[in-house]
Amino acid sequence: MPSARPIDRPRAVRPRPAGRGGASGSWVTGLSWRVWRLCGLWLIALLAAAPGHAAPVELPRLEVLRTEQGLAIEFDARFDLPPGVEDALQKGVALHFVAEAELAHSRWYWRDKRLAQVRRTWRLAYQPLTLNYRVSLGGLAQTYGTLREALRAVQRLSAWRIGDSDDAQEADYLEFRYWLDLDQLPRPLLISIGSQPEWSLRIERTILLPPAR
Repeated sequence: MPSARPIDRPRAVRPRPAGRGGASGSWVTGLSWRVWRLCGLWLIALLAAAPGHAAPVELPRLEVLRTEQGLAIEFDARFDLPPGVEDALQKGVALHFVAEAELAHSRWYWRDKRLAQVRRTWRLAYQPLTLNYRVSLGGLAQTYGTLREALRAVQRLSAWRIGDSDDAQEADYLEFRYWLDLDQLPRPLLISIGSQPEWSLRIERTILLPPAR
């Protein structure tokens, strides 16, 4: 009678403690580093493709002048066109910039009284045939060779009369606004840009006026 052969029992394999060195641990560590690196590259690409932020509009100068004829203001705004806005300008879309000033008299018992309101609108357009920029204000127009020169023409104004002598006597404060008028854009472009922040070029300022002498 053949002798019975002993049954081979599976040997227990002790798990390797995590965190120790070895080929397996190095492979896992390398894989984790690659995953984090890919995630970082993906995040950078996502931020680069995201819509631009609103361009800051600065107003380093806004002065109210009292003259014999009444009140006048001088202002100087500073900003650069965001890439999307400049690209639209280069493709033939005219940009309209608006400056608005309002004189008011404060009343504690009712809404403030509006004394005077004035507005100026500049039209900035690119002329591809001559490679120049044309700025129009009312019935006047001037041509500039560079975008920087054209922007400076629409960013400032001197001796702008905003109220007569009676308004100067009664006015308590001035509200000033300057913005890129999106309502003047072509309808298809206005729909396509939606609420992209780079098209939001705007600044507002309120100045309290000293009592008239």
